[in-house]
Amino acid sequence: MAKILVVDDEPDLELLLRQKFRRKVRRGELTLIFAQNGVEALEQLRLHDDVDMVLSDINMPQMDGLTLLNQLNQLHYDLRAVIVTAYGDMKNIRTAMNRGAFDFVTKPLDFKDLETTISKTLAHLEVMRDALRSRDELVALRQELGVAARMQESILPTRFPEDPRFEIHAWMTPAKEVGGDFYDFFKLEDGRIGIVMADVSGKGVPAALFMMVSRTLMKGTAIGENDPAKCLSEVNQLLVESNEESMFVTVFYASFDPATGRLDYANAGHNLPYVVKPSGEVRPIDIEAGLVLAIMPGFDFPGGSTYLEPGDVVFFFTDGITEAMDEDGAEFGDDQLAEVLADVAGSSPAIFNQRAVEAVQDHAGEAAQSDDITCLSLRYRSSDS
Repeated sequence: MAKILVVDDEPDLELLLRQKFRRKVRRGELTLIFAQNGVEALEQLRLHDDVDMVLSDINMPQMDGLTLLNQLNQLHYDLRAVIVTAYGDMKNIRTAMNRGAFDFVTKPLDFKDLETTISKTLAHLEVMRDALRSRDELVALRQELGVAARMQESILPTRFPEDPRFEIHAWMTPAKEVGGDFYDFFKLEDGRIGIVMADVSGKGVPAALFMMVSRTLMKGTAIGENDPAKCLSEVNQLLVESNEESMFVTVFYASFDPATGRLDYANAGHNLPYVVKPSGEVRPIDIEAGLVLAIMPGFDFPGGSTYLEPGDVVFFFTDGITEAMDEDGAEFGDDQLAEVLADVAGSSPAIFNQRAVEAVQDHAGEAAQSDDITCLSLRYRSSDS
């Protein structure tokens, strides 16, 4: 059950919301609590410590919504705040977002938009809470290397989406020691697909723990932020604030729209993916490297976009592929990888991954695998398929 505190001095709003959400309240899916100003809201929060979301007007007597946001931040409530403001009041909207508001809706209220905003906000909150639960549970298991290895494998998705417009396939061959590579893909708003390829610094249990927290934060943040560059900035800030072990993670994050073939992306110090044309042309995505996550707060990450054409494949990977060494210490390298990708142009994502991994293993020969070998291929078929 979700619990929402509504803060507004208009008495009609309470009647409207109770009427609008009466079915969810009856089914036990939602509880609504009301307050007429910020002072009453804080008192309600003291009485109800399980509030998930605060929906607050800005202009109220005794304590306005912006002041309430400051109080929520100082008291560290585990909830999300959404503000209600007049249409076009950008000054207050910017102030509210700077003070920690997750989202905003405008008056007069569009209840369809309000329901969407509530659903998105609660989904974001649950993922973030899941990240904290995962972190707390995993800290207790830091010494259990075998447990960490199984967790590393279990969180990686192995069921790939079936869609006539695109194909996704991923592959990971872990090193003997638990590492921090991870990939992910998940549904976003408007039918878009989020794709993550990342590599945590170090090895062993600390890397596995940091990997799991980073993965969950990426997914949770992407739900509420459409811009990949801003998404990385938010995750970076969250990781910086709780990075006692001074670890870091490289991330390439992309948002793919199968309806148009558009790929929006941002980079945090990660290897650049390759776009492979059906003709065999291979080129890396054109974007600056950016800074790794969890090192410096307030960093703006580089972003960009491109349109894929039918048959194009985007090959995401970690440095476990290009830096794999043979018995003489020679690395596999980007040039050799590009040659392998050109040879399988026009193939399925599964073939791309299989051939790349086989080429790396052939190159390594009897040399021990020192890093995870991880890759993900996205093939755009057509928006009309």
